Amino acid sequence: MHSIMTRRGVLAATAALSAASCASAPAARTDDALGGDDAVGVAARVRNGEITPQEAIDAAIARAERVNPQLNFIATPAFDFARARAVAAPQGPLGGVPTLIKDLMPLAGVKTMYGSRAYADNVSDRQPPYVDAILGGGLVPIGKSTTPEFGYTATTEPLLTGATRNPWNPAYSCGGSSGGSGAAVAAGVVPIADASDGGGSIRIPASCNGLVGLKPSRRRHLAASLGEEPPPVEISVVGCVSRTVRDTAAWLALTERTGGNREYDPVGLVRGPNTRRLRIGVAIADFYGRDPDPQVRAAIEAAAELCRGLGHDVGAFTPEFDGAGFTNAFTLYWASGAALTNAAIREQFPDRAIEDLVEPLSLALEQTYNAAPEGAIGDAIAFLRSVEPLYESWFADMDVMLTPVLAKPPARIGAFAPTNPQAFQRIGEYVAYTPLQNASGAPAISLPLAWSVDDLPIGAHFSAKRGDERTLLELAYELEEAQPWRDRRPPVWAG
Repeated sequence: MHSIMTRRGVLAATAALSAASCASAPAARTDDALGGDDAVGVAARVRNGEITPQEAIDAAIARAERVNPQLNFIATPAFDFARARAVAAPQGPLGGVPTLIKDLMPLAGVKTMYGSRAYADNVSDRQPPYVDAILGGGLVPIGKSTTPEFGYTATTEPLLTGATRNPWNPAYSCGGSSGGSGAAVAAGVVPIADASDGGGSIRIPASCNGLVGLKPSRRRHLAASLGEEPPPVEISVVGCVSRTVRDTAAWLALTERTGGNREYDPVGLVRGPNTRRLRIGVAIADFYGRDPDPQVRAAIEAAAELCRGLGHDVGAFTPEFDGAGFTNAFTLYWASGAALTNAAIREQFPDRAIEDLVEPLSLALEQTYNAAPEGAIGDAIAFLRSVEPLYESWFADMDVMLTPVLAKPPARIGAFAPTNPQAFQRIGEYVAYTPLQNASGAPAISLPLAWSVDDLPIGAHFSAKRGDERTLLELAYELEEAQPWRDRRPPVWAG
């Protein structure tokens, strides 16, 4: 592959790397039980008897109480639930590590509100196998993390709980839909937290908050629903956001399918980089041919140059792809889900106005679906199903694709709020890069390799063919070693 770097690109890349290296001074190590450790480090200290699970959980709760009033990342606290689990001395590879469960994921005995006023009082008495694996691995949830209504958008500002704010600058969005998890991990409240991704919702908050965010392959993980029939196109997956690659690798090993129902050979626990040099294709423009914000372009050029400096074969890649057709199909498919959900809410609450139960954005999605011509949803499903083989064909000549995560640095609070009448039209350009891997079923990871001039994180987005999480994690380890980010701390830091 030929070089993509012009002289101007090299200068921009150098500037972006320099900005990243001095964006924030590392904070001093805190003196509570969690200290500055990641999840793997906390678990090791619990196993070694240096701290107890109760001390770890009490420290996380104290941290949450310290900064949640400023950031608003907890949808429902579960402090008593957590303390009871800690007393039981949870075992497993992440035994005693505090975490948060996203408010889209049922946790038996704790409210699951789906970010919606319609379900403000909903308490599930069941939980899926994915949550069983999290608890079985020793993780201890201290609460449910905030999410936009039904995870529909790329910012976490639901009417139910209010805006969740970015610890790098509370005037800005923490992303979505796993925004509460992203803000809490970035602020040092918990080292790792549950997340899910139906159009970028792991990778977007990872990018906005300066975290590692791996979207697994379709059907890589244990079942994350309560027995519902799978949708026509399975676009949603579950995973985590974390501050280190090894934490993300540990979460994947804990939650992937390893039994007879698995679709891939298990990844297992990826422990470090590989010596294999990769063919990396770089696509900076989106699928409409639009350039991202200059700071985002500089960040991706810098990531490409970093990979080249490590010996990888890095070159330009321009995919042949119907961007407009994909956006229309994906939007209509997303809108069909909102229409079905709204219909179920109307049936469940026949005496209440739908406008009092769901947000304007949810109603706008439903209206989009209702306005589509007859047969349009079938055509959209067919289009989305055609994406997987096309996407896979791109990897005949490359191992990894590098793109932006978002077209711009993190947005200000309110820019994409569910009550903003312009949000629905504007958000498509902002999130143009991430839905592709949801339709194709491929894995992708956001890594915190750059910061904007306003000291806001900008993630680099690496993706691979279906089932190849190992390649992404090994590359992520290598980039983490080459340009460490672990000790960078935002201004709002709970420790």
